[in-house]
Amino acid sequence: MADPSSYRPRPGQIPDSPGVYRFRDEHRRVIYVGKAKSLRQRLASYFQDLANLHPRTRTMVTTAASVEWTVVSTEVEALQLEYSWIKEYDPRFNVKYRDDKSYPYLAVTMNEEFPRVQVMRGHKKKGVRYFGPYGHAWAIRDTVDLLLRVFPVRTCSAGVFKNAARTGRPCLLGYIGKCSAPCVGRVSAEEHRELAEEFSDFMAGRTGTYLRRLEKQMTEAAEEMEYERAARLRDDIGALRKAMEKSAVVLADATDADLIAVAEDELEAAVQIFHVRGGRVRGQRGWVTDKVEEITTGALVEHALQQLYGEETGDSVPKEVLVPALPEPVEPVQEWLTGRRGSGVSLRIPQRGDKKALMETVARNAQQALALHKTKRASDLTTRSRALEEIAEALDLDSAPLRIECFDISHLQGDDVVASMVVFEDGLQRKSEYRRFQIKGFEGQDDVRSMHEVITRRFKRYLAEKEKTGEWVDESAGAQGAAQDTVEDDFRDASGNTLTEDTGRPKKFAYPPQLLVVDGGQPQVAAARRALDELGIDDIAVCGLAKRLEEVWLPDEDDPIVLPRTSEGLYLLQRVRDEAHRFAITYQRTKRAKRFRSSPLDDVPGLGDTRKQALLKHFGSLKKLRSATIDQICEVPGIGRKTAETIAVALAQAAPAAPAVNTATGEIMEEEPDIMGSGGEPATAGAPDERRGQET
Repeated sequence: MADPSSYRPRPGQIPDSPGVYRFRDEHRRVIYVGKAKSLRQRLASYFQDLANLHPRTRTMVTTAASVEWTVVSTEVEALQLEYSWIKEYDPRFNVKYRDDKSYPYLAVTMNEEFPRVQVMRGHKKKGVRYFGPYGHAWAIRDTVDLLLRVFPVRTCSAGVFKNAARTGRPCLLGYIGKCSAPCVGRVSAEEHRELAEEFSDFMAGRTGTYLRRLEKQMTEAAEEMEYERAARLRDDIGALRKAMEKSAVVLADATDADLIAVAEDELEAAVQIFHVRGGRVRGQRGWVTDKVEEITTGALVEHALQQLYGEETGDSVPKEVLVPALPEPVEPVQEWLTGRRGSGVSLRIPQRGDKKALMETVARNAQQALALHKTKRASDLTTRSRALEEIAEALDLDSAPLRIECFDISHLQGDDVVASMVVFEDGLQRKSEYRRFQIKGFEGQDDVRSMHEVITRRFKRYLAEKEKTGEWVDESAGAQGAAQDTVEDDFRDASGNTLTEDTGRPKKFAYPPQLLVVDGGQPQVAAARRALDELGIDDIAVCGLAKRLEEVWLPDEDDPIVLPRTSEGLYLLQRVRDEAHRFAITYQRTKRAKRFRSSPLDDVPGLGDTRKQALLKHFGSLKKLRSATIDQICEVPGIGRKTAETIAVALAQAAPAAPAVNTATGEIMEEEPDIMGSGGEPATAGAPDERRGQET
């Protein structure tokens, strides 16, 4: 590991002008390329206290052994040079979008004497018109097959074309009318090129004019009683309409635009692009990238634009590019795009209308692509095994943690405090063993005390069930209204844990994890460890994953463990933590919604959640609000006299036997269990101890 101060440039040596810089490692390999409006300010940000740097940036500067730069005149030149160097050096610490597949294009080789329609992949060639990209090659072939009866352009290879010209016999497509057979002289080179241009114009979106012309010709043929010609034109129109149906109109006619959406988490990002030409979605593509450096959404968009248009010119760059966030600054990027196209390009965020609605669709595709990428990665057995081994090595465990439990706390400004417990076994989710907890022991935003309480309650149940010999309370049965199950036979494992007769697995809370993960940093980890120590449990490893920097914290350690960016172990811990957060916040939102649904204030028209909370906070309870005068209700900010009168009438008409109200907050409470089953339904008929999680 290199010390950045060993290769830091001397003060005043770096120019204060636009440019591009390169970090190299000890073997002179380029590991990072960046651009800057001011080289002096940007490079100075890398040579500061390592503790202040993002972990990924810290790894880059300690891997590097030297830095060099090139001064340019404008930010646009810096953008162009940065793209060229990234393509040339492929630096390991730069954002590199990798295609999830190779996308095919429909190409018309206008650079040949007899243009050919074909499927093409890879680099684009000069003089060839491209349409797409398409999701699958068969989608191109289906479209071409429909259009060839109207535009019989050559599709054969050069060898087949030369052989037909030599023998004087066209191929099968020439005999069935799907090729104009220029190889045997049925049409001249000029006539065939005109067909190819009409084909290209139709694919470019200029469909209305051509369809109207064919319809006019069909009508004229019918009037002249040329019924066979009219029938052929009718079939041609049907084929064209069928081809057009394959790409529905999504924007106004003649709109050319690319829509780019980004879905991201702390480690990876997925980019989806919809290509709209002539108002129709002509193609779709997607990329996934590792977020090697600390980067904003706008910077991800900038890298995507470089990847997308770095080698494009002319009409391949659309007039309009819609993005979720603008690069900072946006002017050089927009100027660079204009230079690639040769005319003005609008780069903006859609605000309303059809374009915003379509952008939401693209964003959903990006989210699904990222989820699919993670699912594929998580489903691989070898990858999961490596992840568990990396966790065991990083945390110095005796064996791989085959069962991991993760806990998270969720609340809304101290109200409705809840917790979640999720379970991963062999690197996969065990949703049947998820649990949810209510925290009622205290009020306020104290995640540390909440974490201590939840860990204590969970492992008290574990110890209680471990000691039982004949009777066991089934948590999931309580969630469905059943109070207890009786275990007649003494099924136990080697550790003395109660087992079920049919599966031989420990029952619910009787099965301890090898690793306990908490969502949080050093304070939450210390609280979890303290709870286990108080219960005399010393055979369960504890760690925490801090979301901001993805650092792994261990008990009684002053410094965190920073796993490598490519670590499968870090990826698994992140999935576990994110699932616990999702499960907790879903429960918290459900509780909040239930609380307001049962309030008499719901009957007041036009009174939203914000003003309901303001009323309850002002008076302290629903009882005090009911006894307040209209003038007192008007003192609440946002409540006018007319609304106050409506509130007073609604409360007066409400039944006197109102639901229980929290005297501290004035909020309506419902009887709900402390521990919830994975099905999400509260326990309704369990014994009181079971519904409280056997809390002492």
